[in-house]
Amino acid sequence: MTVEKQAQTTAKLTWSAIQNNDKIALRLAGELSRNTLLPLWNEWKRQQRFAVLSTSQMATHVIEWDLSSLTRMDSAGFALFSELLHDIQKMAVSQKIINVPDELMTLAELFDLDNWLKTFID
Repeated sequence: MTVEKQAQTTAKLTWSAIQNNDKIALRLAGELSRNTLLPLWNEWKRQQRFAVLSTSQMATHVIEWDLSSLTRMDSAGFALFSELLHDIQKMAVSQKIINVPDELMTLAELFDLDNWLKTFID
């Protein structure tokens, strides 16, 4: 087994949702790629870990995506992240992205979504 394949099989993604007063912090850590995104997508759709987003008080909160601990993002990860942003945007909830990785902006430009994505960045 090559080193590259070992890195792919051990890639991991973790996430957390923490509610504080008027902010809900969503933190992604690790690799957001086609190899790691399925568990996040499944939990998002079942709203298990992100149940805090289904509360009636969510409209008064700001969703803050913290991407400081992302180590890698590929086009599949970008597609999923964009879908998550869009899902929340449809709920008319304010959200912002902090600690934006260069890969995110590069992929946004590639898919001509950079202007849309910039609306979430201070």
